[in-house]
Amino acid sequence: MNDTFKNIPPVVKNLILINVIMLLATWTFSSVFSIDLNRVLGLHFIKSPQFRPYQIITHMFMHGGLMHLFFNMFALWMFGRVLETVWGPKRFFIYYFVSGLGAVFLHTLVNYIHYVSLKNSLPVENFNYVIEHGYDIFMQGKGFTYSKMQKLNEIMVVPTVGASGAVFGVLLAFGMLFPNTQLMLLFPPIPIKAKYFVIFYGGLELWLGLTRPGSNIAHFAHLGGMLFGFILIKLWKKDRKTFF
Repeated sequence: MNDTFKNIPPVVKNLILINVIMLLATWTFSSVFSIDLNRVLGLHFIKSPQFRPYQIITHMFMHGGLMHLFFNMFALWMFGRVLETVWGPKRFFIYYFVSGLGAVFLHTLVNYIHYVSLKNSLPVENFNYVIEHGYDIFMQGKGFTYSKMQKLNEIMVVPTVGASGAVFGVLLAFGMLFPNTQLMLLFPPIPIKAKYFVIFYGGLELWLGLTRPGSNIAHFAHLGGMLFGFILIKLWKKDRKTFF
């Protein structure tokens, strides 16, 4: 087990370590100090009073629980170590964070469009009430019965956490560089080529993002990671002598 961990390339290994440490810190701060680090370091909507610029980076290292962390880190280990071995640490590091920032951009853009739509459709007094009192209502474990007010409040007060946007970028890159590599799915246990796996997941995320806008999963963040990863790879491929 130790040899396996030692053989993981440095960027992937350190990303996994930091993410694990931050989940342990989240549990510790919650139980000992009653501080929710996900609310401090998770990404809040840009119009929210709780938004801080550092959250653009820190949210990538926060997770909602053990399974959320496990699936992200398993995918990072599975696909990221191959990419880092091929690209080298510097290029992989750049790619990972460009994908993560692309996820932030598209997620924030979609939320902003929803925010403007809700602002224009809600009576002014309802909109202002959510802005002024929504955070306190949410922290009390309550919500709004009026769906538009509830949706607005979720945009304003619920932080986004997780490395999923960057990890989806890593998945996209693996599918582009090694399109015919056979992957074995867990459910169902059948083989599938990497290119079809990426196309399926990208299409699924788009469909879920369009049909389930109220979901607590940031589908457009996943798509943003894939989109910006795709753009960066295309830019790098212009110089084919140094791409691989």
